[in-house]
Amino acid sequence: MELKLSRMESELNHINPDVLQPSKNCKVLPLMVTLNIGGCLYITQKQTLSKYPGSFLEEVANRKRQGVPIDSKGNPFIDRDGPLFRHILNFLRTGELILPEGFQECGLLVREAEFYGLERLAEAIKEHERTRGSSAETTFLEVIDSHERSQGLKVFCSDPDFIERLKGRIVQVSKSRLDGFPEEFAISSNAIQFRHFIKSETGTRLVLKEDNTFVCTLETLKFETVMMAFRRGFRLITSLDSSKGSIVHCEGLHFIK
Repeated sequence: MELKLSRMESELNHINPDVLQPSKNCKVLPLMVTLNIGGCLYITQKQTLSKYPGSFLEEVANRKRQGVPIDSKGNPFIDRDGPLFRHILNFLRTGELILPEGFQECGLLVREAEFYGLERLAEAIKEHERTRGSSAETTFLEVIDSHERSQGLKVFCSDPDFIERLKGRIVQVSKSRLDGFPEEFAISSNAIQFRHFIKSETGTRLVLKEDNTFVCTLETLKFETVMMAFRRGFRLITSLDSSKGSIVHCEGLHFIK
């Protein structure tokens, strides 16, 4: 037995000590942390969560905060909005606030940032909201009914897309089988005007093409315009001659969005 031990010691003495050391090319993986945020699991580096000392996440990552619940896998559980946490984690990773186009939950994200003690992120979100609000253009919509054959009904909108959608809707509701919107009614990409109409025996105004093809009633045009305006988020700000009851019968309607 002693002979075997002596032989083993002799062999160990001849081993190159460099072999027992980690290779210089071997990278030690950084300490990873798994968080359960409202049922969503996030895996990131400890140093990412520790970017802002004194924050909730820094204290959790470094086990400074007491009383943090643990899920069934042993991960810290934080009962907050799971999907929104990805924006917070991206901010910690990049130092920048990067939100998808059309993001509508800034108010909620501010509250999440404040909960985690990330005041810099909260201020960045608020600034993002202020910048977006000041840069957003107001869209105007005007519907004018002159009650005269020479002028008829005019619809103007600063957003050409609204006019295009309204054209398509008019084709759909037309009593005639139109191949497309009659371009004789188009003034520009922002306006359409229906000059040709006659009154029926009941007093209803009928919109006609120049070749006398019946399109629809003028009231239908106004109704479809108003309904599309409301569906697309416009607000009615003024109406002229609303004494007749329905806004469809007003001479002038002005909307903004």
